[in-house]
Amino acid sequence: MTFAGNDSSIWTEKYRPTQFDGMVGQDDIIKKVQGLTKSLNIPHLMFAGPAGTGKSTLALIVVKELFGDTWKQNYLELNASDERGIDVVRQKVKDFARTKALGNVPFKVIFLDEADALTREAQQALRRTMENFTSTCRFVMSCNYSSKILDPIQSRAVVFRFQLLEKKDIKKRIDLIAETEGLSISADAFDALYEASEGDCRRVINLLQASASISPNMT
Repeated sequence: MTFAGNDSSIWTEKYRPTQFDGMVGQDDIIKKVQGLTKSLNIPHLMFAGPAGTGKSTLALIVVKELFGDTWKQNYLELNASDERGIDVVRQKVKDFARTKALGNVPFKVIFLDEADALTREAQQALRRTMENFTSTCRFVMSCNYSSKILDPIQSRAVVFRFQLLEKKDIKKRIDLIAETEGLSISADAFDALYEASEGDCRRVINLLQASASISPNMT
């Protein structure tokens, strides 16, 4: 099982899975998305659901599996909550979408994080861009609420609905980090961490790192 930058001091990055088998929870979604990725031909994808449930991580895994070493040249990530305007969508996406992909895969991938933050006008522009560049681009969108995304965009994508992580899934990740970092966590401490996380894996890892900075033994 491999993870992102193992020298990273931020645990959410250090322990971010880089392969399908490293993910916890969302088993059905992962199986379906892995199948699509293996065929080297994905449709537009929409990952909808709460924060900290693996949407961005899964998008990155798909891209790395598709393109291997050339993934950075074939991938554009935009955070829609930072870059909300119609012009940004038009310009950045068009500039990236109009050049050919490198390697065996005939398309590039654009990841739009927090797509539900895009204005209605920007979504209309995005819809037209999706239509115009289908042959050279696939869009992967993540959002908290798919209801905020225009129907014509939703109908062009396969929508996957992510759930909050169950206790057993969070425990898997916590156990792995505890073993690697030399932490001892009592059952009560784990229960408290899980309660505070509310099924958000990113939040639980941040809480764990903050607690570990005080003491490696958590009770």
